[in-house]
Amino acid sequence: MKWDALEEEPCSLARTVAVIGDRWSLLVLRECFLRVRRFDDFQASLGITRHLLADRLKKLVRFGVLRKIPYREAPKRYEYILTQKGLDLYPIIMSIVHWGNVHMVDSRGRPMLHEHKSCKRMFDPVMVCSECGEPLAAKDVHVHPGPGARQSSPVHAKAQERAKSGRERA
Repeated sequence: MKWDALEEEPCSLARTVAVIGDRWSLLVLRECFLRVRRFDDFQASLGITRHLLADRLKKLVRFGVLRKIPYREAPKRYEYILTQKGLDLYPIIMSIVHWGNVHMVDSRGRPMLHEHKSCKRMFDPVMVCSECGEPLAAKDVHVHPGPGARQSSPVHAKAQERAKSGRERA
């Protein structure tokens, strides 16, 4: 796998890492979900250099996660707004936040609490099966090769192994 060509890999995780897989991109996305929109506000909140911030924003715009909208003409200034593709990253961001709340919190407690607007209660994100609604853990999931899988992928090899051992038992 070539680090600079992850977006071309036949692996959804690798393609996603190509877009959001560095610390600054994740932190920019956190700020977007906290309603930060403008370059100077991102910079002030994150303490990131202008060059790095410009690079990450440009990448997120290029991959369609953010869109640039001008809000001032002279000098030209932009707001960065999450697209639907960007909004679809919310469960990922919330899963990372939840992991941090469970494993990285210090004696002061969680730095942020999340309230569900509908029921007005604080919540922890959970992942559930889209078919039956049951909570999911890694041990509850079997992975099968999809139509876009590489024939030489470990998932494909394991599936062939399982199929072969099933035939041998029969």
